Amino acid sequence: MNPRKELKIDISDHVLAPSRKKDKKIIASIDYLSKLFIMPDTSDKFVAFGDALLNMIHDFFQEKGGIHSSISLPDLSKIFSNTTPPSDPKLIRDVLIEIKQNVIAHSVKVGNPHYIGHMTSAIPYFMILIEMIIAALNQNQIKIETAKASSFVEREFLAWIHRLVFNRSEKFYRRNIQNHELSLGNVTVDGTIANLTALWIAREKAFPPRKGFKGIRKEGFQTALKKSGYSSAAVLVSSLGHYSLDKAVDVLGLGSKNLIRIPVNTNNQINIKKLRSKVKELRRAKCRIMALVGIAGTTETGNIDDLQELREVANECNTHFHVDAAWGGATLLARRYKHLLEGIELADSVSIDAHKLFYTPMSMGMVLFRNEKDLSLVKYTAEYVVRRSSVDQGRFTLEGSRQFDVLKPWASLKILGTDGFQILFDHAFTLTADMNQLVTASENFEPMNNPQLFIHVYRFVPGYVQESLKKLLQQTKCKNKKTGVKKKMHAVNDLLNHLNVDLHRAIRAEDTTFVSRTALKATSYYPQLIVVLRSVTVNPLTNRLILKEILNKQEKMGQALYRRKYKKKMDVLLKKM
Repeated sequence: MNPRKELKIDISDHVLAPSRKKDKKIIASIDYLSKLFIMPDTSDKFVAFGDALLNMIHDFFQEKGGIHSSISLPDLSKIFSNTTPPSDPKLIRDVLIEIKQNVIAHSVKVGNPHYIGHMTSAIPYFMILIEMIIAALNQNQIKIETAKASSFVEREFLAWIHRLVFNRSEKFYRRNIQNHELSLGNVTVDGTIANLTALWIAREKAFPPRKGFKGIRKEGFQTALKKSGYSSAAVLVSSLGHYSLDKAVDVLGLGSKNLIRIPVNTNNQINIKKLRSKVKELRRAKCRIMALVGIAGTTETGNIDDLQELREVANECNTHFHVDAAWGGATLLARRYKHLLEGIELADSVSIDAHKLFYTPMSMGMVLFRNEKDLSLVKYTAEYVVRRSSVDQGRFTLEGSRQFDVLKPWASLKILGTDGFQILFDHAFTLTADMNQLVTASENFEPMNNPQLFIHVYRFVPGYVQESLKKLLQQTKCKNKKTGVKKKMHAVNDLLNHLNVDLHRAIRAEDTTFVSRTALKATSYYPQLIVVLRSVTVNPLTNRLILKEILNKQEKMGQALYRRKYKKKMDVLLKKM
């Protein structure tokens, strides 16, 4: 790794200068502690700390060097290995210095334009200030008594996004935007809780109360199945469904085997033919299909399921249709790209993450429901906090206490506007096309997907090896050669998998660029698992020149690795063919 310069301590008024009296012991007392809870009478001292803190953050973003610090993980673990909590108080400045030297200095620069490996990317600098407001106000969204104005902000924002997704009438939104008797959706801590909430509603709708049955909330799954005449219940999703769905079916009591993953087609979309076949099989087995989940932006490849077709299948099954749009949902902000998510308005529920393409800090998700009464199916109350007759948003949420996170995307939309998001997405789509063109143009990279939403997967494969693989693929169509050829192709890909794992490790060690790594089945080499490099091209600071630089470095590293470690083995394999 490239060594990283030590963050300099250069703070005005010596606010964060190390204390000269290192041995000075601070005595904890109510008088001393109360001062930490009371805003100073004059702003001087508070502003000085604020300036110092902002300078510290500014230095982090301005600092040159690698994406990661040069410290090793074992050495970093030693810094944070105190086994007992601190007993004596410390001065604020001393703790801030410690944060600067031990935390900030070793944090990942996810906003770096050469960091294109994950969905976590750059954020507008004003978001730092919004986060400070959220912390200062310390509103708790569970109850109007702890979240007065912020409750109305949350409902307004949910109505904005509900309208983008479902586009109900103006009259509908006028009537319901601040209607405390219901909720158009929930703000959640992340997409996992959003998906869990959607499937929670799906469960209630699949097993509603009726004569002789008080509902699944009261009587549980076993009784619900017995009294409904079903042997089991299932949720269906493509093989590229997010792992949060596994957690959701686990928590809801279905069991992981009842999250049924349907193979995808060559474009990484759910295979509708295989889906319909599985539906028939489940219905014959008296399995209640509790929900069908479509994906609007797969995590690994950024592809979008055929949402209109999925709605038709959901209708045939009489089941809840949920769309996991945690990644792609924000593109609805841009008029030019709404067609990509055609059919999303037909969903019963949709989950979207704000901390992805809304360009807000970690972490906030949301779930919206087409039927404004759906969340009433899981309404909970408590006398001390969310009473039955209250206007509290907490009656409808799985989570209890929540901070005022919705201020981040609400402010972002106010500051950037939908026109601003249109420009950001134009840039991201251009970057994705550039990445695809650069990968395709190189003789040593093999593109592995048809990118739809800002994610491109590819792998390093020397040009002559690619030619051999093409021939092998052609030969697999010959029945008399099929088995032997597949074994040979599997051996070549196995070697390439090891090569690309090594290349990814080399990229991380070199540390001036970053892409992530995954493994896919849905490629030309199905069903073999293929290791691929994964780029996420959404950073507004990244450009084509940077992408070219990233790929040039990867190509040089890949060639060096291949010559040193893999060429002889590969040539032996290819000779046998």
